[in-house]
Amino acid sequence: MAKKSVNEYIDQTNIRKDAARQDILNTCQEAKKYKFRGVCIRPKWVKTVAGELKRTGIKVVVLIDDPIGLSEHGERVKICKKAKADGANELDAVASLPDIKMERWEKIEKDLKEICKILPVKVIIGSGYLTDEEIAMVSSIVKTAGAICVKTATDKDPLENRELKEKARHLKIMRKNAPGLLIKASGKIQSLKDLNQMVKAGADIIGTSQGVKIMKQAKKYV
Repeated sequence: MAKKSVNEYIDQTNIRKDAARQDILNTCQEAKKYKFRGVCIRPKWVKTVAGELKRTGIKVVVLIDDPIGLSEHGERVKICKKAKADGANELDAVASLPDIKMERWEKIEKDLKEICKILPVKVIIGSGYLTDEEIAMVSSIVKTAGAICVKTATDKDPLENRELKEKARHLKIMRKNAPGLLIKASGKIQSLKDLNQMVKAGADIIGTSQGVKIMKQAKKYV
């Protein structure tokens, strides 16, 4: 089982592109009911969520430049600064997958360093698309850039739920190459069993849209 209360691991996530305002409000209500660590949403909803979660201690987490970090650096910085102005507490920023694949390490580090000056950043590296060597290299860059956390994936993670053992292996590589940073596991984590598997592998934070389901499962063991 998890080392701390299950709810404290969870960033309850609603990044559906077709989400309506009421859907986002419902996600906030779920977070308040179960006292989740944070709520992760798209940039357009930051003001709404910041208002709903004011004085709750629940973090407003915003997904930046999904699914593969394709925007130009200036645009990424602009999106991050607006998210801060709108009330975000943390940025879940996608590292440029094309730059990783092309081994443009200096470009990646320069981009992330500026973003990390704006707010605390959890950097999504898309580990399911990467080799072990690429995971190791970009994790070390995330640490050097000044991020607080390295994260596996967005909802576009190519790893399926049945491949969580592979994700767990990635977490261990990330931990080894970014010592001292938080590790966030996301993508196809759908149950209490999945959460505990990720925590056992080294995850400090779990990104999932299934937080309510997980909490209901957890209550059975209390």
